[in-house]
Amino acid sequence: MAMENKGVLIGSIVFVFGVFALMISLLVYESYKSKQMKALVSSIKTEARPAPSSAPSQDFSMYKTKIGDEGREMVQIPEGPFIMGSKDGDPDEVPERQVYLKAFFLDQKEVSQSEYARFAKMTKRPLPKIEVFEDDQSKLLQPEFAAMSMSWDEAAAYCKWAGKRLPTEAEWEKAGRGEGKRKYAWGDILRNGRVNANLDGSEDGYRYLAPPGSFEAGRSPYGIYDMTGNVAEWVADSYDEHYYEKSPYRDPKGPDRADLKVVRGGSWRETEHNARLSKRFAAKAWRTDITIGFRCASDDMEANDSPAAP
Repeated sequence: MAMENKGVLIGSIVFVFGVFALMISLLVYESYKSKQMKALVSSIKTEARPAPSSAPSQDFSMYKTKIGDEGREMVQIPEGPFIMGSKDGDPDEVPERQVYLKAFFLDQKEVSQSEYARFAKMTKRPLPKIEVFEDDQSKLLQPEFAAMSMSWDEAAAYCKWAGKRLPTEAEWEKAGRGEGKRKYAWGDILRNGRVNANLDGSEDGYRYLAPPGSFEAGRSPYGIYDMTGNVAEWVADSYDEHYYEKSPYRDPKGPDRADLKVVRGGSWRETEHNARLSKRFAAKAWRTDITIGFRCASDDMEANDSPAAP
């Protein structure tokens, strides 16, 4: 009987210790699971690409805006001097110098494909054709994406139809840089994840084109979108490598020659160097390319009726 009681006692002790060990094991396992889940969540947060819209909003309300004849918003670029060109850029960007411009208005965003299609329909023009593209063309042809693949003449015709004009090279650069010497529309450094602009690669969230105005953090000092990246843009000027050496101080409009036109702003295919605001590209006026689009400008008649600046 004593032996039986002793056996029961030992069994009870073993059972209690077994239950205790099981509870300890479960607690250790749950703690391990919790740590693993935290590590997973942390890694997901670390690897997630910042969305372009996550940038803090900026206040551009001090700049006058208006709606153009075709219904697109424009921003006033105030009269005054700015620094044009770059001593650290390519040979055709020198000399870096001060230029004085009258006030003017510039489209806040690049012209979209749907907006260009409306113009083409109303003027009975064909839509731009994509001559060469290594992927499915439907990845480029979306109504909300930036318009592209039109010639200089077609871009100029759109602006004229809208009661506007193409911006001069100097106007374009001032609208992107402001009065300082910034390298890109937002500053001098590309942020991690490229939340500023649609450039080469897909780190910014777009493999090819993006809808104009997708990068809040990439706006210029005047609140203009996409002055860096997305599509490069036709401007009014003809191209001359040495034009900066002889251009006037006030409102330069480019040389008389017309066989080459200036393209500005870089595109979704460009790297950091070619996306700089002072970078100049030259292209035949008849050229069409999936990286080239445009936006329009107009004179500020009210501001320019004021007494002339020095």
